[in-house]
Amino acid sequence: MQRTDFGKMACSIARTLDVIGEPWSPLVLRDVWVGLTRFEQLQADLGISRKVLTERLNHLVDQGVLERRPYDRRPRYEYVLTEKGAELVDLLMVMAGWGDKWLAGEAGPPVLYRHHACGEISRVDLRCAHCGEPMHANDVDPLPGPGAAV
Repeated sequence: MQRTDFGKMACSIARTLDVIGEPWSPLVLRDVWVGLTRFEQLQADLGISRKVLTERLNHLVDQGVLERRPYDRRPRYEYVLTEKGAELVDLLMVMAGWGDKWLAGEAGPPVLYRHHACGEISRVDLRCAHCGEPMHANDVDPLPGPGAAV
């Protein structure tokens, strides 16, 4: 069965899903963000097959989300987030916040975030870039943008 090409849709959510919509991709990005940058580390932590991990890493490199860097003579490679990839981690933090609120259960969230600037444990909080007020889906009106399909 052929997978739908979300990258050609005039929708930023669909285009983002084209990059990270496959379930292993966000988990690979999470692991690279926390410092598991080598193939063997990723495979061991995720319990993913070599074939699937290779496919995911190649896709994320091709999308400009990860960069492959040699670290040994064979050569062997490690994977690091690009600027584009680091911004995707922000999205993953929002997803984690939703999971912490609705799915964590009595044990509480599995990960806490310490803010570098103040040193306090915090959570991701969406705010308007102009006025600084909290911003949620019911606080905005989605309007057609310059890239909208007509």
